[in-house]
Amino acid sequence: MILQRTLKTLTKAVGVGLHSGQRVELTLRPAPPDTGIVFRRIDLPEPVDIPVSAEAVSDTRLASTISCGGAKVHTIEHLMSACCGLGIDNLRVDITAEEVPILDGSAASFVYLLQSAGIELQKAPKRFIRVVKPIEVREGVGRALKWARLEPYHGYKLSFEIEFDHPAVNATGQRVAFDLGQGQYAREIARARTFGFTRDVETMRSHGLALGGGLDNAIVMDDVKVLNADGLRYADEFAKHKILDAMGDLYIVGRPMLAAYSAYRSGHAMNNQLLRALLAQPTAYDIVTFEQDSRAPQGFAQLALGW
Repeated sequence: MILQRTLKTLTKAVGVGLHSGQRVELTLRPAPPDTGIVFRRIDLPEPVDIPVSAEAVSDTRLASTISCGGAKVHTIEHLMSACCGLGIDNLRVDITAEEVPILDGSAASFVYLLQSAGIELQKAPKRFIRVVKPIEVREGVGRALKWARLEPYHGYKLSFEIEFDHPAVNATGQRVAFDLGQGQYAREIARARTFGFTRDVETMRSHGLALGGGLDNAIVMDDVKVLNADGLRYADEFAKHKILDAMGDLYIVGRPMLAAYSAYRSGHAMNNQLLRALLAQPTAYDIVTFEQDSRAPQGFAQLALGW
């Protein structure tokens, strides 16, 4: 049987929010079967639990934000991506501010934290949301076109194509495909960092965004080149970060997915629209478990490989 997973023990991290610039402490705790992933704002006068779900997403400007009542948690996608990549089903996340720390700008630090705490199998079947009919969302035409699609697939694979009119980006691979059952998430995807342009920084900061961003937690580019002294971690790091984000955005649905995701110039908003479009059509998906490992997609019965 493919079983649910949580942590063996708690683990902690301290950092700053990418957009808020606030210091924040994060504590990742084991959770019982069928809990899902639940963020808890412990800095509020009365702590508030915010369970992860597609409907809980309240803002998708530059990041994925979930909320419950007036309580919010911003920029959850990198931690969610790490949970997806490692197959973590149940987790409680205590947080002391309204934004998840950016750490190094990728999911690698979260992978390290989760693996350091240890991953424990639980006595409950892992429940997958299996896409059985294609779902697509589209926006714009011509050069403004963007789209995202889910199609049936016995496993979980993602492909993403980006298009930026920038010399540094154009010099790299702009289309990436990754199959979770056959690849190594920690090695191939998790280290890809978020990226931005110096020309946008002042505009963002005037709107109270990117206050905690810098060369130590993002790829930063001027009009012609990458400014980070150590360059890129992957030859196609920009496109791989979009895969990383998409894995995190889609895991907000609350269950691991069996599907083929493909996208062109999509982002947090469109990824959430895709989830909502899927959930709005109950005949487009079902919930499945695997009593026998042999019936599960390749690689899904094993714990994720380390670095």
